[in-house]
Amino acid sequence: MKAYKKTIGDSYTLAVIPDPKEDSGDFFMDSRSSEFPRQLEFQFGKNGKPRVSLLIAISNENHAISLPYAPFGGIWSKENVSSEILEDFIREVIDYLKGIGIESLEIIQPPKPYVFQSDLINNLMLKSGFELRKVLSHQFFLGKKKIKRLVQEQSSKIHRKEKESGIKIRAGAIQNFKFLDEIRTWNSSRGYEVTFEEKRLISQVSEFPEKYFLISLSQGEREIAHSLVVKLTSDSLYYFLSAMDPKSSVKSLGDILVFSLFQLASEQKIELIDLGSSETHHRINHSLMYFKSRFSNDISNKISWYRKIEK
Repeated sequence: MKAYKKTIGDSYTLAVIPDPKEDSGDFFMDSRSSEFPRQLEFQFGKNGKPRVSLLIAISNENHAISLPYAPFGGIWSKENVSSEILEDFIREVIDYLKGIGIESLEIIQPPKPYVFQSDLINNLMLKSGFELRKVLSHQFFLGKKKIKRLVQEQSSKIHRKEKESGIKIRAGAIQNFKFLDEIRTWNSSRGYEVTFEEKRLISQVSEFPEKYFLISLSQGEREIAHSLVVKLTSDSLYYFLSAMDPKSSVKSLGDILVFSLFQLASEQKIELIDLGSSETHHRINHSLMYFKSRFSNDISNKISWYRKIEK
């Protein structure tokens, strides 16, 4: 596929970029594979400045998704963009994909804390013929100053629990992948769904080590909890994988693990913490949602859209 440009109206230009860089723009992607060998990035802007963008991966069967292996992809607007411009962008994307023989498009639109116009974009996708496929609620803690304040307020309480239980906390770069086996074992024993692809995850961590952080809690020589955190954007941390040893007798272990996440976010000067979804299949894990609600100040939906592209 070749690069493509088209002028829309008097001032806007649609640019289609084949095989963009793996870490394009502000959002960290994890989407390349033999199953989705082609990628396209759509940029819509004026005076050489993109205002709206969308990255898609294309399967061998000519189905497009934004994005297959990331938590989401979606349409990104870097500033306040009018509904008319957003609607034009969606239409131009569909027309271009139709022209190259793509049969369907799935868009996983990020929750509002990532893209403040997501509600408007969701509305426009519905009006543009997309079918709603899935809704997942993500819980967030927003605000760099609020994160720092919470860490300061809870620090003495958490450190007292650490001392009483003999817990040590390590947070930083990943040194080895033993923790993945423990996460899988601990979550499986609790009856939780385990869905991560180990080989792919190891490959991604090895290629982009600066995007991943591991928080581990230990008691003596024994590991009792882990959390794998991903820097999805320059100002966000995503609580990707976590697990606690069900045999551990330490009280409030989850509180200590999440506090360590906030402490890491404060050190990284992060603006938002994404605690992820509390849903499996078509049901809400109410106890997990309640637990996360104690550490969140916002909740927003991640919505999956699908549209068949007529020839």
